[in-house]
Amino acid sequence: MSFVSSTSLLSAQTSAATGQELVNDITLNNGPEDTITDLSFSPQQDLLAVASWDKKVRIYDIDPNTGNNQGRALFEHDGPVFSARWLTDGTRVCSGGADNKVKLFDLASQQAQQIGVHDAPVRAVRSVQCGPTNTEVVVSGSWDKTLKYWDMRLPQPISVIQLPEKVYCMDSSQKLLVVGCAERHISIIDLTNPQQIYKSAMSPLKYQTRCVSCYPAGDGFAIGSIEARCAIQYIDDAEQQKKGFSFRCHRKTSNGINATRTTTAANSEFLIYPLNCISFHPIHGTFSTAGSDGTFCFWDKDARQRLKNFPNVGAPITATAFNRNGTIFAYARGYDWSLGYQGNRQDIPTDVKLHALKDDEIKQKKVTKR
Repeated sequence: MSFVSSTSLLSAQTSAATGQELVNDITLNNGPEDTITDLSFSPQQDLLAVASWDKKVRIYDIDPNTGNNQGRALFEHDGPVFSARWLTDGTRVCSGGADNKVKLFDLASQQAQQIGVHDAPVRAVRSVQCGPTNTEVVVSGSWDKTLKYWDMRLPQPISVIQLPEKVYCMDSSQKLLVVGCAERHISIIDLTNPQQIYKSAMSPLKYQTRCVSCYPAGDGFAIGSIEARCAIQYIDDAEQQKKGFSFRCHRKTSNGINATRTTTAANSEFLIYPLNCISFHPIHGTFSTAGSDGTFCFWDKDARQRLKNFPNVGAPITATAFNRNGTIFAYARGYDWSLGYQGNRQDIPTDVKLHALKDDEIKQKKVTKR
């Protein structure tokens, strides 16, 4: 199922082709030295955490009015960092990476401490509030096929969940935690009862899961695959039956050879790019997708409508995030290894861009009934 008809798709691409929308995007100063893996804005302050393959997590002050920015703090792992996320107080950052460690950094003291460890690389971390008392803990998902909850004051995890496969992605919102694993497994956890898996499912998408993002309301999630598809999912079965669907995105007609090809029924060729990241707007509930094709799009899942299609930014997009009040969209450019070693080039930029959002780009549009 497609969001848009061929006519509206054509008009959206034509309007975005000038690239004027991105001319004033601001580059983060003193950015990472290698591909960015995660972006996370503080829920309380105008701060941005950036995790990278260069083994570092950098924290930046961002002026929400001008986009001016400067480095505020930096801490390191012993290997590439795959995930960095803020705690709810907005003053601490949890992180995990290829060194199998889970760390906690305190902005006030500028100190980082190890709060957990896995038997294999840590793919994703989140700060979640568990149980009826909303106790805040750090949860980490690893390639060792486990999910672990950390109290931050105790050396051992307070709970461990065995997963069906390696963790490839993870996200949370409200009382919902969703883990995307290898072999298309999805584990859904109700954080009211965090010690067990609430529901196990298979991805509705045919190919490997690349990213997952929970709706702000906590009633469902969007999941993306390497085959340029996104699925809109709901936790409630009746709601899923009524509102759930999937759609294609980040596909281009081209004569290029450096991408997977498929042939449609009409015999027109498409280049298919991995969908690398999905982020939901904190106010409007609309969302972004971004991929290896170097473009990002804004969508409205409720209206099944694409709001805005942006032109190529010159490199794959590896991470995205909206700030706390939804006025800034951050996107990271860098090589994502989707084409293997031979696809890496010295001229591929590695940086983070800040895009000032306009309401007509991201706000839901009134749908006129015909």
